[in-house]
Amino acid sequence: MSSTRKNVIITGAGGLVGPLLASRLLNDPNYHLILTDLADPIVPAGVAYPENATLLKGDITSPAFVSELVAAAHPLHAVFIFHGIMSAGSEANFELSLRVNLDSVRLLADHLRVSNPGVRVVYASSQAVYGKPLPEIVTDAVTPTPEGTYGAHKLMNEIYLNELHRRGFLDVFTVRFPTISVRPGKPTAAASSFLSGIIREPMNGVECVVPIKDRDFKSWMSSPKTITENLVRVLNMESDKLPKHIRHINIPGVSVSVQELLDALAKYGGEDKLQFVKEAPDAAQEKILRSWPSAFDTTTPVGRLGLAVDESGEELVKQYIDSLKK
Repeated sequence: MSSTRKNVIITGAGGLVGPLLASRLLNDPNYHLILTDLADPIVPAGVAYPENATLLKGDITSPAFVSELVAAAHPLHAVFIFHGIMSAGSEANFELSLRVNLDSVRLLADHLRVSNPGVRVVYASSQAVYGKPLPEIVTDAVTPTPEGTYGAHKLMNEIYLNELHRRGFLDVFTVRFPTISVRPGKPTAAASSFLSGIIREPMNGVECVVPIKDRDFKSWMSSPKTITENLVRVLNMESDKLPKHIRHINIPGVSVSVQELLDALAKYGGEDKLQFVKEAPDAAQEKILRSWPSAFDTTTPVGRLGLAVDESGEELVKQYIDSLKK
């Protein structure tokens, strides 16, 4: 085995972010990926080194499977923790979120701190750790006050992982994702799913239901391309870029309204696509959506940590529609 080989575990590899990152890393011969999910993970198409991927299907809540997973990655370079139940799904099933979003992360982290002390861990958290009252722009000084099960369990993991880093057990960065749009594929159990569906479904001639009747409603968003770039930058980031007990990064994004998304859909996809957008308020979904921030101060992630940021909401839509033409 090459001395430069870097073994990286990606959990939740069958979702959106896992395949995006895998596609990037599997174009570098130095990375060997262990891709795992409850469903059969797959090697992304078109990568330069597909042979550098090992696929492991299994239940991340099982101690036996976690042991098997970590052993398969020896010697371990890094772990990306992407698995989880999404926001609306977590709110609908507290026990499932507790088991998958919280208990399994502690199980994996505790195994890693014993078997691979000091290993780099990148944990995918969310803007859902925040809740009201919220300022117009969220700064590093704003205290997370989640208003949903998903955000609460994410924040609980953040605190535990901070402590593991502070004590020197692991080398942790927590990335708080904005809404990723435009996601390819199918709708998810996230309250924010429509923020991709409002573009993706009409481009396929399929109806998208928008659960909030407020076209001025804004969301903090980032493109799949920029999310992937920022994950690679965090993977290679010097550990001392953040204090030992503060390990979260609010991943930069752009604040985009529903109307801006509709305007971009008409501009790049055609006005005829607007007929597939249906506005049908859903009180439960709207409550979750309105508890999240719509804008963040990017001084730390962009200015100090050197992360990338998208140009505009219109550019997010253009990127996706252009990708359909390839």
